[in-house]
Amino acid sequence: MWCLCLILFIVMIILLLKIVMMKKTAKEISEQFEKILKTDTNKIITISGNDREMKKLADNINRQLKILRKEYLRYKHGDFELKTAITNISHDIRTPLTAICGYLDLLQDNTDIAKTKEYISIMKERAELMQQLTEELFRYSVILSDNTEFETEKILVNQVLEDSIMGYYAALKKSGISPEIHITEKQIIANLNKEYLTRIIYNLLNNAVKYSDGDLQITLTDSGEMIFANTAKELSSVQVDRLFDRFYTVKNAGNSTGLGLSIARTLAEEMGMTISAEYKADVLSIRLVFHL
Repeated sequence: MWCLCLILFIVMIILLLKIVMMKKTAKEISEQFEKILKTDTNKIITISGNDREMKKLADNINRQLKILRKEYLRYKHGDFELKTAITNISHDIRTPLTAICGYLDLLQDNTDIAKTKEYISIMKERAELMQQLTEELFRYSVILSDNTEFETEKILVNQVLEDSIMGYYAALKKSGISPEIHITEKQIIANLNKEYLTRIIYNLLNNAVKYSDGDLQITLTDSGEMIFANTAKELSSVQVDRLFDRFYTVKNAGNSTGLGLSIARTLAEEMGMTISAEYKADVLSIRLVFHL
């Protein structure tokens, strides 16, 4: 009987010690958790006890804290990016709008027909610029908000590339660019959305107009790799690394929202393609890889 009582007493002592240690560990977790949430830190929760379940609890909380911090940093970066974008876009739209208003004031008191035509021509140019900027923003917002599944079909990439170049040829010539084109005779067939692919190619051609020093080489290889390469001495490797970022523009790419390449990347990834940029010896190369 005495032995049984002794055993029960020992068990009670052990249980009490375990409860005390668990309470201590729970307090440590609670205090550290509160402190981590209040400060911008990468610290994790550590405990002094050796209880397996409490360690498991601390590990689970640490995993959730890492996810929470990652989401917070993404939100913080996105918020800063959005504020910067709003400032830049507001400036890009306000500049031509201010010019239009100024020329309208001049037209009110103008009686010279030649001057009137000149002012109207300038206002038309500024209005077209505003239209281009707003349409680019609209297209990007539509792409992000469209949750419907896009339709795909087997398409001949060679033909889509040729048609896109022909459709954009006038803009290239206007910018003084005579593209050097190398398209494989092998039929490159892929299961894609034709409209999306055309939009990607247009955006890549438009990018060449912005950054090219006057040359452009377009290549479609036997392996299904599409390459747009041009000399761009004003760029740097740091700028190239950010070309696909939303709203990012470099100084010599005026009149741009910085969404063209971001749209191209979004559409390419949705169709299972990869797109990347490389900068070597003053040459910017953008590669679009089809998974045939």
